[in-house]
Amino acid sequence: MSTREVSETVTCRWCGSTSGTVVLDLGDQPAADHFPAVDDPGPDPVHPLRMWLCSGCGLANLAEDPTTPEEPRGAEPQAMIDQARDAVGRVRDAGLLSAPDGTARTTVTEFGSPHGGSWLDLLADVGLSPLPEGEGADLVIDCFGLMHDADQAAGLARRAAAVAPEGTLLLQFHTLAAIVADGGWNALRHGHFAYYSTPVLVRMLAEVGFEATHAFRFDLYGGTVLLAARRHGVGGPTEPASVDALVAAETAAGVLDPAVVGTLEGATAASADALAEHLSAVRDAGRSVLGYAAASRAVPLLNRAHIGPDLLPAVADGSPGKQGRRFPGVPVPIVGPDEVARRGPDEVVLFVTDLLEEMRGRIPEVEAAGGRWVVVDPVVRVAEPRA
Repeated sequence: MSTREVSETVTCRWCGSTSGTVVLDLGDQPAADHFPAVDDPGPDPVHPLRMWLCSGCGLANLAEDPTTPEEPRGAEPQAMIDQARDAVGRVRDAGLLSAPDGTARTTVTEFGSPHGGSWLDLLADVGLSPLPEGEGADLVIDCFGLMHDADQAAGLARRAAAVAPEGTLLLQFHTLAAIVADGGWNALRHGHFAYYSTPVLVRMLAEVGFEATHAFRFDLYGGTVLLAARRHGVGGPTEPASVDALVAAETAAGVLDPAVVGTLEGATAASADALAEHLSAVRDAGRSVLGYAAASRAVPLLNRAHIGPDLLPAVADGSPGKQGRRFPGVPVPIVGPDEVARRGPDEVVLFVTDLLEEMRGRIPEVEAAGGRWVVVDPVVRVAEPRA
């Protein structure tokens, strides 16, 4: 069932400009957060899915989204937990857990993400107590949450307003620079309304009265960035070189250039075709296969490649909210992780690269029985055997 109504005029969700370029068009796609019951025959609704790069401010926008968010909560990967612990340590070492007068910060407000994960326990260990939004917290943290606000101006304003007068705002995001460098076109999905680069988010912060004081980069998802910011004129530790270096590097990489960001369009067929060819070869060779991680990024990939249960009998996932459901658009069922060991497949196709080491530790039966892990994000490759 198609509901394709592509707007000829796209309005930037941050600055309101209508001048920009469609840099990635995936056509009609099912909502990546809609996982029907496994016995639901469909058809599943589909909607236009396009990325639009604003000429006014440089923000990469989701061009339109007529879907209703459903968001079955995902299981938090160990890689995300490890990165959060690393981030809290780096923020502490940078002096950002102390007020300008040197006293310890004591309160925190967290803007959550539908993808799961929280820093509150980690921050409690260093003396910060949760505070409801609106009461002015010493530290306000947002990890992958802001992108879910359809109105980006209102969303960032809410987070800025939650910060105490001398407080610090921490924003973590999957940087557009990494998405483009990896050819990660399937990061585009309904419900993700903005895709930030460091130069753009630094400017957005400045427009709400905040100055980016620190930039921390992590390898998670191929490249995530944590920006720390305070209101203009508020004292405290600062590392402008860390911010300037990322702004310069990402600008030089072309994150503001529609021709560069538009290379994501060419990456779609290459990765989708490669996965379909690989799974066809596995089937033709008589080898068994399962998938792992019913992640939102797997939805456009399977649909673009037209991969159904004939090529991929099932995908395992640790989220109870997804088990007993199926992928939208392609009726690949979602099962529990115990099915991997029980079925003993020759290959397990992993849709989230960052899960590889965690899954190898949790399901050693795959390689112990001579099976192998195949990573498909962003490109298809067979994981090297463990030493």
